[in-house]
Amino acid sequence: MTRAALALGGNVGDVAEAFAMALKALAAHPDVVLVARSSVYRTPPWGVTDQPDFLNMAALVDTQLPPRDLLALCLSIEREGGRVRDLRWGPRRIDIDVITYGDETIDEPDLTVPHPRAAERAFVLAPLAEIAPDLELAGTRVDALLARVGSSGIGRDEKADAILTGAGF
Repeated sequence: MTRAALALGGNVGDVAEAFAMALKALAAHPDVVLVARSSVYRTPPWGVTDQPDFLNMAALVDTQLPPRDLLALCLSIEREGGRVRDLRWGPRRIDIDVITYGDETIDEPDLTVPHPRAAERAFVLAPLAEIAPDLELAGTRVDALLARVGSSGIGRDEKADAILTGAGF
């Protein structure tokens, strides 16, 4: 089994329900064990800023899937959850990124692990720091990276968290 870190985000529709669906699909896969999930955080948009705030969270999974198959599973869950890819960094119901896959470094056209911009994005770092503060990205602990980039404007969303807890996560 390999430990992978995933980042989930969305800002259209019932994102907390989309997160619950995604976690359920991950946990139901025979080659994936859901190890931990962070709280849900409300974060300002990044990239395209003229859109609603996002909800973000992180999950740790142990998996026997190879990295490309884990990515395929995440993309399948996104599609099932209503993800439409039409604008980079634009609004979406759900997004699932593979942030790390064990200690592996992968640099392929459609899969880069560790995620190339995770170390500079507080909306990825804050949830990850909650459940895996000693996880390293670019040779630096996630909690140290979060301290470096700051977490201004980011806070826990207790209502969304309650939906996930009510769904058994």
